[in-house]
Amino acid sequence: MGVSAEESKDIVRRGMEALFTRDGDLDSLDETYSQDYVGHAPPFPDIVGLEAAKGFAMGYRQAFPDLKTTTEDLIAEGDKVVVRWTTSGTHEGETEAFGPATGNWMEITGITIQRFDDEGKIAEGWTLADTLGQMQQLGMAPGAEGPAEN
Repeated sequence: MGVSAEESKDIVRRGMEALFTRDGDLDSLDETYSQDYVGHAPPFPDIVGLEAAKGFAMGYRQAFPDLKTTTEDLIAEGDKVVVRWTTSGTHEGETEAFGPATGNWMEITGITIQRFDDEGKIAEGWTLADTLGQMQQLGMAPGAEGPAEN
């Protein structure tokens, strides 16, 4: 791999923030993500290609205009970096994925494993997030207790 463990952790942190923070710079990802990037984030279909990943992020930004992602932990080993993260925002935008705006605030946690290719770019990612908790906070799933406390 063409980057050190510390460099790869920094790339992943900056990438998460660029994708899932309101004013993150999506164009900066062209330098650190493979154009053939594949993201696996159930229950969503696989995200194939860097432009598709940017589109996925834009859907979140549209639904949650105050979207913010914080990196909690980073662990690097070989060609992989594991990131534990927290994302929060207020559901103020209507999207196909999230439906009409509820005005509810949500906060979810997740873990993503990013794999680097031989060129030192992020080539593949696997994410597990509290999607059910997110839908419950938005009032869109059974067991909903209303919005999370902000």
